[in-house]
Amino acid sequence: MTGTVAQTAANTTPGVTTVNGRTDTTGVVGASVEAVAAEKATFTVSYDGKTADISIGGVKGGVGSAVNALDIKNWQDATITAVNADLEAKGITGVEAKFGADGKFQLIAKTAEAKTLAVSGKDAVALFGTNGVNTGVAEKSELNSTKTVDKFVELINRDHGTKVRASNDNGKLRIENLSTQGLDVGIDLNGNDAVVASKIEGNTVRANLSKQFNELRDQLDKLGDDASFNGINLLRGDKLKITFNESGTSSIDIQAKDANGNVRGINASNLGVESLIAEDLDTDEKIDAFLGKLSSALTELRSQASAFGSNLSSVENRQTFTKNMINTLETGAANLTLADTNEEAANLLALQTRQQLSSSALSMASQQDQAVLQLLR
Repeated sequence: MTGTVAQTAANTTPGVTTVNGRTDTTGVVGASVEAVAAEKATFTVSYDGKTADISIGGVKGGVGSAVNALDIKNWQDATITAVNADLEAKGITGVEAKFGADGKFQLIAKTAEAKTLAVSGKDAVALFGTNGVNTGVAEKSELNSTKTVDKFVELINRDHGTKVRASNDNGKLRIENLSTQGLDVGIDLNGNDAVVASKIEGNTVRANLSKQFNELRDQLDKLGDDASFNGINLLRGDKLKITFNESGTSSIDIQAKDANGNVRGINASNLGVESLIAEDLDTDEKIDAFLGKLSSALTELRSQASAFGSNLSSVENRQTFTKNMINTLETGAANLTLADTNEEAANLLALQTRQQLSSSALSMASQQDQAVLQLLR
């Protein structure tokens, strides 16, 4: 697969095509494609800090006049769908692939802000030229503000929004340093190009937030170290063995483990949550990256909590079963050894009555015998 593109300026890096992102035709990286079915071209697209590996197949028989126009159209549609899907899968949503009216394959930056679109890799030079492409100065959107101070505010926030934040403070330009480090600026107070050096102190709010985070991190680790019972602390990686029967053949081992099954404690270091320094909060990108680490740590914590919850469910089920078994055995033992007091009292009274009747009968019989002897005398 070969390709060419009109070049407006040479790039000092051979094999790499860069273009500042624009929405007009000067912000397009293009290549006319002529290929056969067996060939494939591969290259890498980089944009806004993300990269995607792209592979393009050719049209059967090339793109000459002998090739069916419908085959070319179908191939172009399939290529656009595949390339855009690869770009989107890698998070590159600000660039789209298309074919121009002249049949050239194009990579177009959608947004008007200046971002570098780079094409490199194995077949980048063959597709996009030997010296690369530079479309010149990026297009800037028109300012929405009309007042002078508001224009300054809009320009500063648009071009330097990651480092400072500007605002209109009752007709005065107010600049807030988002970084925790001091910021050196030059100010032309009189409009005569006499720049006066000034310094904006670092953002103390973000610096204090880093200190608060480190204090909370240490307190959570200490809380985990103190969460022990009978000398066993599951958060430190200790093993708790619970035996369910008298012979010891049924038991469960409860212990904190990672995704690979390795024993480990649950603390900030093992979860990848390191201490913060003030510079870690200088930009929103750094904060987002750290929040990503916290999100991963929370996911691991939830996974371990789920494992502990499963173990707890098993132990509670066995505890309920054991309690029911104890109640059954106690009821059986009571039936064998205990008696109904009312029933036994009645039996005792009956026996006493029988004893008294027997004694009375024996006494009466003895008295009758004595009476007969008296008559004989």
